[in-house]
Amino acid sequence: MTQTGAYLQAFVGFLAIVNPMGAVPVFLALTSDRVPAERRGIARSAALTVLSVLLAALWGGDVVLRFFGIGIPAFRVGGGLLIILMAIAMLHARQSHAAHTEAEAAEAGEREAIGVVPLGIPLMAGPGAISLVIVTAHQLASVVDRLWLSLCVFAVAAIVWFVLHLAEPIGRALGVTGLNIMIRIMGLLLAAIGAQILAEGGVALVTDLLPE
Repeated sequence: MTQTGAYLQAFVGFLAIVNPMGAVPVFLALTSDRVPAERRGIARSAALTVLSVLLAALWGGDVVLRFFGIGIPAFRVGGGLLIILMAIAMLHARQSHAAHTEAEAAEAGEREAIGVVPLGIPLMAGPGAISLVIVTAHQLASVVDRLWLSLCVFAVAAIVWFVLHLAEPIGRALGVTGLNIMIRIMGLLLAAIGAQILAEGGVALVTDLLPE
């Protein structure tokens, strides 16, 4: 695969796991009593939260893993499993509890900064997204690669802002069925990405454990 292809694959993977279309129903529910100006502010803060969290994972993820003594093969296995579980939930057109729980949804209604929590974290920039970014950054580890991956993260955050900014007309145009179809398509892509990460991590983990 060419470098351009690798960056494109990374972008698609980031977009699929962040899943801004899946956040539209939650965004509409949490902002039903807000005026348009407040909704725009919440959409902007959610996009900035996604941008900040994923960039931190991209540039600082390796440091965190080294601090806890976690090897990349083991992290790939764990991250791949998590991504697959989230993809299965998306194939059923629902949010995984790894991204958002009912208790968090109930508590969110009482918060002002709902763009940060729960929309930004953990609904979109949750454990699965962080895991995928760290694994991808390890595969494309040069400074130039990470700069390109940073552009991918910026593009994903821009799409998050655009989708949430237009959440109301998107919800009306697509309806429940249309949104569910989009979520299932993203879930299918995510399942393939998770399976690949899990397989590669499993092979590397077994190879490391085998005696030379």
